[in-house]
Amino acid sequence: MRLVLTALAVTLAGAAAQAETRTALFAGGCFWCVEADFEKVDGVIEAVSGFAGGTVENPTYKEVTRGGTGHLEVAQIRYDDEKVGYERLVELFFRSIDPTDAGGQFCDRGESYTTAIFVSNAEERRIAEAEKAEAEEELGQEIVTPIRDDATFYKAEEYHQDYYKKSDLILSRFGPISKEKAYERYRDGCNRDQRVRELWGDDAPFVGG
Repeated sequence: MRLVLTALAVTLAGAAAQAETRTALFAGGCFWCVEADFEKVDGVIEAVSGFAGGTVENPTYKEVTRGGTGHLEVAQIRYDDEKVGYERLVELFFRSIDPTDAGGQFCDRGESYTTAIFVSNAEERRIAEAEKAEAEEELGQEIVTPIRDDATFYKAEEYHQDYYKKSDLILSRFGPISKEKAYERYRDGCNRDQRVRELWGDDAPFVGG
């Protein structure tokens, strides 16, 4: 009996943990930036850079950015739904991008850098559509970010994961520089935060004053 109860307790604990951990899939331009933003959110366990929405299996970064695969750069966000809800994540997402731009994001142009929310069920779609309408009303402009059906997520090469906090050096036009510093220069040079601040003002969740 003791063994049965122990096995039951382990099963229930595992089921509870599984029920609390969910995923959201957002395309917001450069996946380094989406990953860096959402890993700051309390309740987010991790964000993983990757690709989704296209027709090519196991695409590489070069294939996606070259075009023709149909994939977008995305971040798969694993979160504890007892600490942060899907509704809040979608709210934060809209206010961390330029959802009025159908041609890419900031200095990154082309299909692979366009925005989207991929939903896995009717409830997520309802929430995403409601948050989109609310964001559009607040912004006073048309939001072109589509709500798309769920798609297979393909993890990007390890080189891209947590790029924003890696200390190993790369050779850039500025000379040897850490990936962390290269990311900061890229984000600043791309005017990502400046444009988000211009659009959303004090409601921009990941932009300093």
